[in-house]
Amino acid sequence: MSVPTRPDARPAGAPGGLPERRHVPRIAPLGVDVRAPDAAPEVSLQELKARARKPGEASFFFFDHHFQHNAVKVLPGEFFVARERIAIMTVLGSCIAACLWDSRAGVGGMNHFMLPEGGSADTSGRYGSYAMELLINEMMKLGARRETLQAKIFGGGQVMHNFTTMNVGERNTRFVQNYLATERIPVVSEDVLDIYPRKVVFFPATGKAMVKRLAHAHPESLAQEVRGNAATVARTTSGGSVDLF
Repeated sequence: MSVPTRPDARPAGAPGGLPERRHVPRIAPLGVDVRAPDAAPEVSLQELKARARKPGEASFFFFDHHFQHNAVKVLPGEFFVARERIAIMTVLGSCIAACLWDSRAGVGGMNHFMLPEGGSADTSGRYGSYAMELLINEMMKLGARRETLQAKIFGGGQVMHNFTTMNVGERNTRFVQNYLATERIPVVSEDVLDIYPRKVVFFPATGKAMVKRLAHAHPESLAQEVRGNAATVARTTSGGSVDLF
């Protein structure tokens, strides 16, 4: 299903010759028995807050009234993996969020990294090379398998006016696309590049993702969005879809 043209959309193409990728089709995995959303367990905020946190694991839990869902906000350098009915949310500028899902195991997760790579001894979720392995490994601990993972990627926006060559958003986008291709994890949908910050909501029990493009903002405005609550999201169909809202 093609995405309708929006008034704020830029022409195809991006600085540095990297084509803009915005296709966000609704995709159901072929030949896979997708676990019904109702089969996913419920989890209370008290249970979530009481769990021991791993290094880099998101820990800001709240009840989102727009979704009527318990939710967790993933900040830069963090990740979160779950099989329960919970909404995983983040706000992106030039950063990337990779949402991975295993439909057979009913496990999904999101990370949020800022740069492709750090130093050889730097094991931080701020860097994609570590953030991707960390996310995959944590999903495998809950029963996911590399060969049945699928990905949805978001972010990489050129939100700073003074970047005209190979900017951070392009570097992050190239990294995650190349990483997933090397790992043979299919990217079933994505909304990357352009100049806009984004809000992303991911439901790990169903693989469904939603994205909203924000008004082009200065860094201080984006920081306020990161601290704020998620925006109202339109009601959509279930089942591994990505929707613009």
